Amino acid sequence: MEAVPIIDHKKPHVVFIPFPAQSHIKCMLKLARLLHHKGIHVTFINTQSNHKRLVKSGGIRWLDDAPGLQFKTVPDGLPSTSDSDEEQIQTTQQVSEYLAINFLDSFLDLAASLKDPVTCIVSDGIMTFAKTPYAAEKLRVPIILHWTFAACGFMGFYQGKVLREKGLVPLKDESYLTNAYLHTPVDVPGMKEIRLRDLPEHIFGLKPKAWALEFVMEIAVQADKASHMIFHTFDGLESSLVKVLKSMFPKIYTIGPLQLLLNQLREKESKNSNFSGYSLWKEEPECLQWLQTKEPNSVVYVNFGSLAMMSLQDLVEFGWGLINSNQYFLWIIRANLIDGEPAILPQELEEVIKRRGFIASWCSQEEILNHPSVGGFLTHGGWGSVIESLTAGVPMICCPFTGDQRTNCRQMCKEWEVGMEIGRNVKRDEVEKFVRELMVGVEGVRMRKKAMEWKKMAEISTGPNGSSSLNVDELVNEICMLSRN
Repeated sequence: MEAVPIIDHKKPHVVFIPFPAQSHIKCMLKLARLLHHKGIHVTFINTQSNHKRLVKSGGIRWLDDAPGLQFKTVPDGLPSTSDSDEEQIQTTQQVSEYLAINFLDSFLDLAASLKDPVTCIVSDGIMTFAKTPYAAEKLRVPIILHWTFAACGFMGFYQGKVLREKGLVPLKDESYLTNAYLHTPVDVPGMKEIRLRDLPEHIFGLKPKAWALEFVMEIAVQADKASHMIFHTFDGLESSLVKVLKSMFPKIYTIGPLQLLLNQLREKESKNSNFSGYSLWKEEPECLQWLQTKEPNSVVYVNFGSLAMMSLQDLVEFGWGLINSNQYFLWIIRANLIDGEPAILPQELEEVIKRRGFIASWCSQEEILNHPSVGGFLTHGGWGSVIESLTAGVPMICCPFTGDQRTNCRQMCKEWEVGMEIGRNVKRDEVEKFVRELMVGVEGVRMRKKAMEWKKMAEISTGPNGSSSLNVDELVNEICMLSRN
C-alpha cells in the first residue's frame, strides 16, 4: 500500500487516547502505525503501568523504524515501581474510576508539554467517560471517536439510549432476567432477529452495576455529537448496518481488518513479522513450536481474552470437555483468569492434558490463528478475537461473558454463519460435543468454508481500491486538511 503524499511541509499531529485494556490498545496502536506510515505524526497516550508492561513484553519493538511516533503516559493511580518489582494490574473498574476523575487534568498538562501543535485527537469511543471530548474542546481541536469493536457492537451499546427513551430500561429488578423476557425481540435497524439477551448487560441498569447504564448513555450522547467516527470492521461484513450508521451520523470510516492493511506496509517483511508486538503480556514462542508438530486443521485454539474471568469449576469443566473431545488443543490460561487468582488445575487434569494439549499464559494470537494447524477457535467473542479469526478464515465456538461479546456472538452464529454459541453454564459434555462438531463435524466443515469466504472478502476490502483502503486514504486526507486550517 503506497503512502498518501503529504504536500504541506507541516506534518499533521494526531494524539491517540485508547481505553487502557489489551484489545483496545492493540487495535488503536495498529491504526496509529497505519496513519504514521501515511505521513502523520502520532503521540500515543498510555497509562503509566500499561506503558511499562508494553515495553517489558516487547510490545513496541517495531518502534525502532518509526520516527514521528512517540509514547506519553498519564498516571493510573498505581505507584511507580522498578522493573524488578512484582507486576501490579488494576481491574477495569479500578482504572476507569481513577481516570474518570483524574484523566482530564493529567492529559491537559501533558498536551501543554508537546512540542508540535495537535491537529486532532483520536479517542477510543468508550474513553468519553474520561472527558476526552472536553479535552479536545480545551485544546480547540477536533475529536474523532474510534470504536475498536464492530458496527454491531457499537449499535448494541447505542440501544441503551434507544430502550431508555422507550421506557424498557432500566429493568426494575432481577426478576426480569428470565429466559422468556431476555428473548424479547428488539428492533435494531440494520440487524435481524436481535433479542434483549444479545445486547450488552450494561443497559439493564441493575444493581450493583446500575452505573453501567449511565456509562452507556454517555457513550451514546457523545456519539451523537461526533463529527467523525471510525469502526474496526469492513463494509462487506456489515453492509446493512454500515448503511444505517451512515444515515445516522455525519461521517463514518470503516477501517479493517487492520492487520491486513498493516501486512501491506512493507513488501520485504514477512507477514508474520507484522503480527508481533502490541501486547501487554510476554508472548510465548513455545506455542508455535508445539503447533509445528501438528497436522493441518487438527488443533482447536482456546483463549478467553485479556479481561474475562471465570470460576475454577468452569475452568475444570472446559478442561475435561477438551480432553474428552479427543482433539488437540492449545489453551491460553491467563495468570488472573480465575476470578483474579492464580489458575491451578487439579493434578489429575494437568497430567491428562499433557497427552493432547498445550497450555501457555499468552501468545501472539494472530500468528496462532494463521497457523495451518489451527482449525477452530473457542473464544469469549471479544471483537479483536472475532475479526482476527475471520481474517484467518477460522470458525469459532463462542462463550460470551460481557459487553459487545453477546452481540458479536449473535452475529457470528446467525448472520455470518461462522460460529456456534455455548452457554455460560459450562458443562464438560457440552464442551466435548461442540468441540467435536467444530473440528470434525459436518457443521464445522460448513462453517470453515464460510469463514474462508469472509477471509477473502476481508482481503478484497483491504486490497487496492477496497473500501477499507479507500477509507484510510480519506481519513488521512481529512486529517491533513485539518492541519492546514
